[in-house]
This record gives sequence, structure tokens and C-alpha cells, in this order.
Amino acid sequence: MRLPFLLVLVPAVLPAQSLAPRPVDAVRTGTFQDPSLRESSGVIRSRAIPGVLFTINDSGNPSEVFATDTAGRAIGRWRVPGVGNRDWEAVSIGPCPSGSCLYLGDTGDNVERHPAATIYRLREPTRLDRFRGAPDATPLDLDSIIVRYPDGPHDVEAMWIDGNGAVFLVSKGRSGGVRLYRVLPGTSRREPSRTEMLQVLPIVPNQAMGRWVTDAALSPNRRVVAIRTYTELYLFPLLPAGRLGTPTICNVAGLEPQGEGVEWLDDRRLILTSEAPFGTPAGPLHVVRCGG
Repeated sequence: MRLPFLLVLVPAVLPAQSLAPRPVDAVRTGTFQDPSLRESSGVIRSRAIPGVLFTINDSGNPSEVFATDTAGRAIGRWRVPGVGNRDWEAVSIGPCPSGSCLYLGDTGDNVERHPAATIYRLREPTRLDRFRGAPDATPLDLDSIIVRYPDGPHDVEAMWIDGNGAVFLVSKGRSGGVRLYRVLPGTSRREPSRTEMLQVLPIVPNQAMGRWVTDAALSPNRRVVAIRTYTELYLFPLLPAGRLGTPTICNVAGLEPQGEGVEWLDDRRLILTSEAPFGTPAGPLHVVRCGG
């Protein structure tokens, strides 16, 4: 979703964020080179193909997965047949009955009125030529998880998967606080999964300051969860039972025109992706490191 006000957000107009440190390193590594990829709404590092990232466009775009890298190169594009893109907002990778799966979160809900959200699962490709130019994703074993939140509809753009296949979702913060949910594994297809609210996170939503949650990622060592807003990175220690501890905060205000995606490249560095600025053809990518 495009939010024009974000184009004027810079650190100088965000005094409440001045206490958060800037990244130790922040390098712009490229822009998305596929002309169809203008609204990158999430990013995930391939577990099977070194150096490859997967990303998606959000609502109003075809149901496609894009392969790229930290320079934004157009490595491949792959259409997912038989499903719509109501509002794809998150992409992750985790275990599934097929082995390792891409999880595509059709979880966006700007007006928070949809009674359920859908997470599509399809087997992660192991070679780029598996889907470069392929007409559909049928060979990749598509199925879905239906999610109903215990406290009503929410707009959700952030998701990660743990080593057991449990799905974790974080609300954007449009209404009430920022809430962490866990979707228990083992259910799919037509029956809604059992979903529980774990906690309200210490992120105070503020639209004017760009403090709405847009993505999340679990570190490779499974010790830290990065949750991003348009202007901040919250690095939460992962506690037992999927709960999150007290975060450190990294201020990335002004770095991107509309920051949407976050993923760990390793246990110290993260890749950030952005939608394209108005009037320009491509969104930028940045590699950042926060803290020591």
C-alpha cells in the first residue's frame, strides 16, 4: 500500500526517535531491476540457493514470486496459479510436509474487516531453472493455511516461521497495540488453524512517525526476531514458547522512501527492501548492521 506522507519522513521531524541509535553500517546495495517489482512488501533469503532472495508485490498485482539478490537483479519470476493476491504482505520460509516451503502471507487488511486470512505454502525451489519461465507452480505442491485471529480481524504484514513450522504473525498496529500471534502447525486446507495471541509488543503505533509494523524475520541462529516499521528496526530476543523479550531499537528513518521488507543475511546483517518512490521505477535495497 502506498503512503505518500512517508516521503517526507526524515530524522529531523522525528524527535521521539532521536534516542535510538543509527545503524553501525548502512549501505545501499542496489535497486530492484525487474520493472514489474514496484511494491516489494516482504523479503526472505533462500535456504536452498546461496545468494538468492525471494520477494513479492502486494495487493493489486499478479500472484507472483520474484527471485533477486542484494543488488536487486532480476533473476527470475514465477506465477502462482489458482490463487489471488488480495493483499500479499509477507513472505517467509519454514518446514512443511514437502520439506522446506515458501509461506506467502495474504494477510493484509487495510480496513480490518476480513474474518480470515490465508497463508499459501509451496515447496521451496532448489534450482532457479525450476521456475524461471515456468507457466505455473503446480510442481511445487501448493496448499494453504486459514487464519482467524481470536480477537477479530487485523491488518498483518509481518510473519516468521519457527523450526517446528509454527507461524508467527504481528499486527501492523492500525487498531489497538502491536500484537504477536502464533498459528499452531498441523492444520491446512479448508479448516481454520488454531491461533493464539501471545503478547502485546512494546511498539507504540504512530502513523505520523511511520511506526506501523511492515515485516519481521527470525535470525539464522533463532535467537533474535527483527521486527521493522517504516522508520525503525526492533531486535527482540526470542524467549521460550515464542514470546519476545525487551528489544533494542535501531533508527532507520530517512533511509528508505517506504521501507517494507526485512530479512537476515547472517546473524549480524539485515537486508531492507522498499517500495519504489513516487515517480521512480524501482525501490532500493540496503544492507544494515545494528549494534556491535
